[in-house]
Amino acid sequence: MALTSKPLRKLGFLTIGLFDGADPRPGHESTLEIIELGERLGFDSAWVRHRHLQYGISSPTAVLAAVSQRTSRIELGTAVIPTGWENPLRLAEDLATVDILSGGRLNPGVSAGPPHHYDQVKGALHPDTADAEDFGHERVRRLLDCVRGEPVTDFSGVEGFEVFSDRVQPHAPGLGRRMWYGGGSLRSAQWAGEHGMNLLTSSVVKAEKSEDFAEIQLSHIRTFRAHHPDGDRARVSQGLVVIPTDTASPEQRAKYERFAQQRLPRTATPQGPARMMFAPDLVGTSDDIAERLTSHAAFREVEEVAFALPFTFGHEDYVQILSDIAGKLAPALGWQPAR
Repeated sequence: MALTSKPLRKLGFLTIGLFDGADPRPGHESTLEIIELGERLGFDSAWVRHRHLQYGISSPTAVLAAVSQRTSRIELGTAVIPTGWENPLRLAEDLATVDILSGGRLNPGVSAGPPHHYDQVKGALHPDTADAEDFGHERVRRLLDCVRGEPVTDFSGVEGFEVFSDRVQPHAPGLGRRMWYGGGSLRSAQWAGEHGMNLLTSSVVKAEKSEDFAEIQLSHIRTFRAHHPDGDRARVSQGLVVIPTDTASPEQRAKYERFAQQRLPRTATPQGPARMMFAPDLVGTSDDIAERLTSHAAFREVEEVAFALPFTFGHEDYVQILSDIAGKLAPALGWQPAR
């Protein structure tokens, strides 16, 4: 099949890490094993979602710290940490620590905005400052400053037998350039570019000037790069739900098709007051999916992807999907595993 876009340079995948609330260890162990498998299959990156007060990964930095000791090459990302739940200085310490432990493989993705269901959680999350908290881009900027080594205090030096630093420790050189912003609007794309971040695009965007998903996503990518110091070389990763069926069993294929059909109606028109647009899930053979991707206006602008694994599938399904992506779909898109 002739490519109609740039060859895919970096191949990643994204998982939510579901677990049973009554017995959470097997689900977490499955996530670690899936990322180990990703490395063996040649994937360039693995990303974990972030869920609070749900049955998905609530502490991606802890999970990725564990993964860093069971892998040696694959890059490890978060997609995304909602900063409204975090203290920027403390989060910067955790991110830098995991980056050091991983040998410089961490790719933290973050987002702005108030925590989900804030009225219900603010009493527990920010009991004394709930109405004073700033959940906008300024919170992300504070995190960037901490990660990039800007001073956070005017005190440093020796006090008794202890030595104090005026910046976050450990400092992880290079981590500041591996910070990603998960954005779904033109404003977010522009802000991320202006602040020298990388851009994570996903299967959800805000319908501002169009109701065509690919067209909207393309406008975000071009706006981001137009405002980034690196211009057209600025890094963008696209994350769509992609489910190849080449080696799937008949039962798996039927399950995958039902999953996509149930979610298809939400892709027809903008959803809710925020006018969110959802991309259709891509289910089919690798050749079929490759053809659909290479005709996707936004996909043609990127060289990196983090294909999202469906949230509700089982371990054996993820093994089959990842194996088909690395063995069949990605090579059809021009990707070659790192040597």
